[in-house]
Amino acid sequence: MLYAILCYAHEETVFAWSKEEEAAVMEKLYAVQEPLAKAGKLGPVGRLMPTTAATTVRKGKDEPLVIDGPFAETKEALLGFYVVDFETLEEAVAFSKQLSSVNPGSTSYEIRPFYVFRPGDAAS
Repeated sequence: MLYAILCYAHEETVFAWSKEEEAAVMEKLYAVQEPLAKAGKLGPVGRLMPTTAATTVRKGKDEPLVIDGPFAETKEALLGFYVVDFETLEEAVAFSKQLSSVNPGSTSYEIRPFYVFRPGDAAS
């Protein structure tokens, strides 16, 4: 089953890292990701730009509204994601725990199963 692992963190902290701090964190995260990549179980991994770069399209009364910034203001922002292929939720939880152990600061990982949707496919 495919899982999306969504990474939430305090944006101000993450984007304030020095280049050296960033490199150290990424090196540790790559070490956690490498076994999955070699096993062909790691899909796209991405870091999102700051919420100041976000645009939200919200359904309006007459037509969609385009708003600068994220939909909601929260202390933690969605800053990145992983797409992984695991047999069980327990495997996804274990991977998320590994990520959490090497990622400094207040970081949380939300795990959601998903399927790839293509027009014409039936939802499952």
